[in-house]
Amino acid sequence: MRTDRAFRIRAGGVELAVSERGPQGGMPILVLHGFTGSSAAMEPLVERLAAGLAGRVICPDLIGHGDSEVPDDIDRYRVEAMAGQVAGLADALDCETFHLVGYSMGGRVALTLGCTQPQRLQSLALIGASAGISDPAERRRRAGADRSRADRIVEDFEAFVEGWMADPLFAGQAALGHAHRQAARAQRLASSPAGLARSLLAGGTGSMTPLHSRLKDCEVPVLALAGAQDAKFCAIAAELATVLPDCAAVRVEGAGHAAHLEQPDAAAAAIAGFIADTANLADSESTSGAEALPARPARPAG
Repeated sequence: MRTDRAFRIRAGGVELAVSERGPQGGMPILVLHGFTGSSAAMEPLVERLAAGLAGRVICPDLIGHGDSEVPDDIDRYRVEAMAGQVAGLADALDCETFHLVGYSMGGRVALTLGCTQPQRLQSLALIGASAGISDPAERRRRAGADRSRADRIVEDFEAFVEGWMADPLFAGQAALGHAHRQAARAQRLASSPAGLARSLLAGGTGSMTPLHSRLKDCEVPVLALAGAQDAKFCAIAAELATVLPDCAAVRVEGAGHAAHLEQPDAAAAAIAGFIADTANLADSESTSGAEALPARPARPAG
């Protein structure tokens, strides 16, 4: 039976707002949004995955975002803690194993879960995501920048959102038009400023423990997706493909950082084809519209 529902559930010690689409008996696919996002921001991808795979697509608002809880304890906003909350959500929904998709910050959370609890994942798809910052000096610089951004969030939330949306990283979304921009702005402003500030301070790449030394432990099929116009994350995706035990790097033409929004059909087809392939439900032709990035053969596990 197909269901479309929204609910709240306690997972990993935090109450999360969750949306779910698709049949209860469908393959479970968890989708994680990026910083300042929510389940609403992932709707174009959720809709396509639920339709294309007849999957049970579960999309939470991560801690401090959307309608989820905004606790005072900043340690709950760390990437490792968020990964634990995602695993707790899967437990609460009786998903012993599941496919996991994560965008940007949600991708870092997803990759953390892949490195720490790979036995829970049937596959892992990353959109514009990294393993953190390996260089300590660069990490300190980013932490300082994140502290400044967190201060701006608390001091003038609307001005921060305007500045965030004007970042060149999201320039590709301008082509989506005024209505998209207004909806994206309203979605961001619906989150708690305190929650976003804590998320940035504890869960930003400046504070995150980098995963590079643990990538060999992520023994699960991985798709590292990046928009072709996002040169930085195309390079990161290609590098992940050389280090992770089983990873393919793919770029989506005509898209920047938010490939799932800027080219939703091609991005969703790439992810759906990857999930279907790992589940033996379809062949790799479902990834049409995306171009594989060159990469050296993945290193063997261990």
